[in-house]
Amino acid sequence: MVTKRIDLDLEVQKIFEHIDNGNDFLLSGGAGSGKTYSLVQVIRQVIEENPFVKVACMTYTNAAVKEIEERVNHKNLSVTTIHDFLWDNIKNFQKELKLALIDLAKNEEITKIVIENPIIEQFEDGIQYKEYVRLREGIISHDELLIIADYMFNNYIRLIDVVKDKFKFIFIDEYQDTNENVIKIFLEHFKKSKKTGIVGFFGDAMQSIYDDGIGNLKAYKGEEDGQVREVKKEQNRRSPRLVYELANRLRTDGLEQTHSNDENAPNMISKEKVKEGDIKFIYSKKYDLTNAKNYLGWNFENAKLTKELNLTHNLIAEKAGFPNLMEIYNRDRIIEYKNNILRELKIRADIFVDDKDTFGQVIDKLNLHKQPVIQTFIDANPELYREAKCYNFLIFKNIYLDSDVLTDDKKQDEQEESKKGSKRDNLLKHLFKIQDCLKLYESGNYNDFIKKVQFKINSLNDKKVLKEKISSLTKTDEKTIEDIINVADSLGLVLKNDDKLNSFIEKNEYAYNRIKKVKYLEFINLYKYLEGFTPFSTQHKTKGNEFENVFVVLDNGNWNKYNFNYLFSDRTDKASVLERTQKIFYVCCTRSKENLAVFYNDPSKTVIDKAVLWFGKDNVIDIDSK
Repeated sequence: MVTKRIDLDLEVQKIFEHIDNGNDFLLSGGAGSGKTYSLVQVIRQVIEENPFVKVACMTYTNAAVKEIEERVNHKNLSVTTIHDFLWDNIKNFQKELKLALIDLAKNEEITKIVIENPIIEQFEDGIQYKEYVRLREGIISHDELLIIADYMFNNYIRLIDVVKDKFKFIFIDEYQDTNENVIKIFLEHFKKSKKTGIVGFFGDAMQSIYDDGIGNLKAYKGEEDGQVREVKKEQNRRSPRLVYELANRLRTDGLEQTHSNDENAPNMISKEKVKEGDIKFIYSKKYDLTNAKNYLGWNFENAKLTKELNLTHNLIAEKAGFPNLMEIYNRDRIIEYKNNILRELKIRADIFVDDKDTFGQVIDKLNLHKQPVIQTFIDANPELYREAKCYNFLIFKNIYLDSDVLTDDKKQDEQEESKKGSKRDNLLKHLFKIQDCLKLYESGNYNDFIKKVQFKINSLNDKKVLKEKISSLTKTDEKTIEDIINVADSLGLVLKNDDKLNSFIEKNEYAYNRIKKVKYLEFINLYKYLEGFTPFSTQHKTKGNEFENVFVVLDNGNWNKYNFNYLFSDRTDKASVLERTQKIFYVCCTRSKENLAVFYNDPSKTVIDKAVLWFGKDNVIDIDSK
């Protein structure tokens, strides 16, 4: 062993034994084990021992990229998201890219994930990678990139040689969230090249909570030649004893955590003593969340210390005060009906849509029966349906509304930085511009405020006028979103004659006509939620974060992919639902650094019995009796 390695963590020393033997490796560690710390140790040591080779590190999000770059700043290290890494390495193979896209389109590998089946022949500007997809123009997006990259690395050994020559070490963080095609590239296609290199994976199979992730590397692990060697990291540095022992009971892979041997770890009181922590299972037959929160006595106004975790944004929208915006973006059944029609048109070669056809005329041509839930919506909103039927179909078909657009780029607290590549549409971005200006002014950040607004200050009188304008803008009362857009424009603060806003309105007239009627107060509430001023978060979005106090609401929210009753009743006939629910619950519980409470509405005796087994009898609380 290299002498300087004795100062490394034991798990990292084991990793270097595998590296020395030329084997790919996997570091498996439970939540709070310090996997990123180990990753950083490995990167630093690799660079120190190999000063003339380049190292690639890929991770799931731009935020994680930034964190790793801040911890290891070295010219030989390239840290990117997985998508950026793949594109950076295939983008110069334009001839092969074009052939790949044409071949895949013929075999419907790519066209199955877009509505239109494009006829692809030539791309004047080559193949490009963007935030959106236009296959006819050779523009691919995230989903298409993964399929094309898999194809390219499978068919062109020269491409693999080039990447291996460039990077002798490739590390993938949060591997469990990585698409299966990406894993195939590095553990199957890469073996076609005779050139050497090491691929290392870091992550936790129990935290694979996204459907498009590989989940685990069971198919690749082992001690035979060419297999991935696993190293387990079993210490917990984040959670108190009661929390990580509960987490151990939830795991299904045999990895069992114990406390850290580092007295400086956050969960340690001294070298031998770990924090005890507190766990509670609270239940009610009246869905009394208010009473439960009062019982806990936590400060739910402090979003940095305390988080309430719900399964979906839908469950949060009502509590946080933006239900109508969520209703439009997530449950517009007319848009859903439109999507059904597009799917039907794809298989109905006998139906021709003229460029002058309205939405209503296309419906008549198809004679497509509505689903009951869509019919109920239309019956309740007849004027909305009549309006929608009048729009030109070729324009209307491109309207895209989704709750991810509304709730993307959420911060956990106000200090967190915004991420790159927001999915927000241009209407939301315009509203954010208005609210950001108000926030800057109210906080006294006048320099940044002046940079954002279309208002010039040249005198004391200008300052007085500006104050009056801001006062007028903040009096939202019953004003709608359209009212505030107009007020901000008339005051010369944020002009509505903006190309991006105009483009949104032109292309999404139906959606805009709905959104503009919503009270602006709802957008203010949405803004506060997304900017981290509230204690609310979805259970998926909180992954990777940690808080002093964590309150988990066990409500499926009509999402049939999850069922907390299955989790607490050992129901095995829905194995995929049970596994998915168990993992999201594990992630939620392990966010806690001090106190954990879960809330269950109207549990059966079976559920209560399991809660007693997991939490302890004294920690299972009937809040209705308090």
